[in-house]
Amino acid sequence: MNVAVLGAGFMGHGIAHVSALGGHSVIVRDVEQELVDEGLEQIEANLEEGIEREKITPAEKEDAIERLTGTVSLEAAVEEADLVIEAVPERLDIKQDVFADVEEYAPDDAVVATNTSSLSVTEIASILDDPSRCIGLHFFNPAHIMPLVEIVVAEQTSGETKEFADHYVESIEKTPTTVTDVPGFASSRLGAIFSLEAIRMAQEGVASIEDIDETMRLGYNLPMGPIELVDHTGIDVNVEVMEYLREELGERFKPPQLLKRKLRAGTLGRKTGEGFYIWEDGEIAGVSDEE
Repeated sequence: MNVAVLGAGFMGHGIAHVSALGGHSVIVRDVEQELVDEGLEQIEANLEEGIEREKITPAEKEDAIERLTGTVSLEAAVEEADLVIEAVPERLDIKQDVFADVEEYAPDDAVVATNTSSLSVTEIASILDDPSRCIGLHFFNPAHIMPLVEIVVAEQTSGETKEFADHYVESIEKTPTTVTDVPGFASSRLGAIFSLEAIRMAQEGVASIEDIDETMRLGYNLPMGPIELVDHTGIDVNVEVMEYLREELGERFKPPQLLKRKLRAGTLGRKTGEGFYIWEDGEIAGVSDEE
């Protein structure tokens, strides 16, 4: 299968990683060559880490690298694609613009997927002349490690598109769950509630952010605490998702002031080196002074 991944950031390079490792030919596209190169370099580093952890073999790494290419040309990325997955910023207008451009260049039978974590797939698909080929493929961060892909079925999604999505997710050795296209789906809606309450507790002085995260990790067997997860996905992204869910589902999703202060300060989490935690080389090095 030929897979085009649009966006080489955290989610994009993770999706490209698992697609190439799953045996597919993958083209990663971003708007600047530097972003493409950084994404491909990160994939290679993550594959090397997989070897160190004995998750993959050196031969599997080399095979995956050979299946990967990068480009800044949208036309070159999608012109032979069987599957196009967008991993661009979480804004409806941007995603719709990308889909409109994809439709101009991609084959008529290519499946077009969005990695949105909360936006309406039905509304994103509405920009297409043939929205029946659109579906949501919601990967989790980091995509090359997390085992789940949430398949979001839009109002227009055809049965053939859903079957194609199931086959793709199984081919990359992920576990699919299927949800209807409602605000926040299942995962973001539940995840937002965890994160919101954890940040409110930190804001109220119930416990430190480390102790709140440790409680959830050990008490609920989670890979990371809900506040650490906010730093991983980005404070800006979380505020956007929470505001969207607040508009659609009510005031229980209102972002806490502590979270909004981080946003105003530009301390957006792992990608800026500071959020609720201090980050160095992608790892937690301390806790931010302001809680």
